[in-house]
Order: sequence, then structure tokens, then C-alpha cells
Amino acid sequence: MGQPARADRGDVSALNELKSQGKIRAIGVSNFSRAQIEAAGRCGTIDSLQPPYSLFWRQAEKDALPYCAANGLTVLAYSPMAQGILAGRFGAQPSFAPEDHRKGHRLFQPDIYPRVQEALERLKPIAARNGVTLGQLALAWVIRLPGVCAIAGARSAAQAAENARAATLRLSAADLAEMDAIGRTVTDGLDDNPVQWNF
Repeated sequence: MGQPARADRGDVSALNELKSQGKIRAIGVSNFSRAQIEAAGRCGTIDSLQPPYSLFWRQAEKDALPYCAANGLTVLAYSPMAQGILAGRFGAQPSFAPEDHRKGHRLFQPDIYPRVQEALERLKPIAARNGVTLGQLALAWVIRLPGVCAIAGARSAAQAAENARAATLRLSAADLAEMDAIGRTVTDGLDDNPVQWNF
């Protein structure tokens, strides 16, 4: 979560050897930029990327996602509901315990969070007309792209089942365009730093 990842020639070569021996099926990297994926790919075949990606956190769209799509890498998006924000779990004044890592998440900061709340209000009618929760809407938006999966947290079997129902939602072109515009009211105020937390 802290520093961007670095590709190490020995590590990737060792993983490639394990793959050739049939001991692992795929090689994945996390938090890599396009340049880092390309560097790692010179040492062995990279099969997947695990970036932070949600309607409110879209830095991966700039270079990593297009590269993955063009080169057949699966994308396993983590934090697809933006730490629970896109599930509508927090009110206007979220409060976290000192040890809660969400306290340092950039989307919860006072200069950004009001825009987050406004965007959520604009997303609610889209969720309602599709008969889904905000969380399901957020997950459906992430997995709309071919080759992109979502790693969605769940604290119970019921939550896991609820998350899974997002796979059956097919958003219309109009819904996607509206969601894109709403999401950009949040993301356009962010810089290019891919790290989500202020440590």
C-alpha cells in the first residue's frame, strides 16, 4: 500500500521457472505501472495485474489497464467499492478509530470527501432504476470491461452473495456514460499519485 512496487529480475525469473515446472499456474503483480509490467515481462510472462480500481479511483486507466487489455493480462481490481464508500456505508462525517487504516485514505480527506458524498447522491437513482444496491452498481461498473475482475470484500455469506449478484447486472450505455461523468467529479480533483493513503 505504501511505495509503488518494483520488478526484480530474479524474482520474476524464479516465478517463471516455477510456472514452467507446473508448480504455479500464473504470475501476477500488484500496484505495477505499465512501465513496471513491461520491465517484469522482459524476465517472464506476467499474467495478471492487481491494481486499486473503482469508479472513484481510476489512475490505472491512464496506462496500466489499456496495456493489460492489449496484451491479454487479467486485471484483478482491489478496493472496487473504495473502502466501502461506494457501498454507501459512511455518512457525511465518517469517524474512524486511530488504528483504522481508512482514516488515512485520500478519499476520506476533508478536501475530497464532500465531492464523494455529492457523487454518491447522484449514483443512487441509477442504482434504484436498475434494482440494485450502490455496492452492486459499483462492482458492475468495475467488471464492465473485458478481462477485469473485482476483489470484493465481504464479512458474511450474505454479503458475498449480494456482491456476486453484481455479475448479472448489464449497465446500459446511458448508465455507463452518466456514471463516468459522476465518477469524474471525484477523480478529476485527484493528482496522479497512485497510492490511496496518506501515510
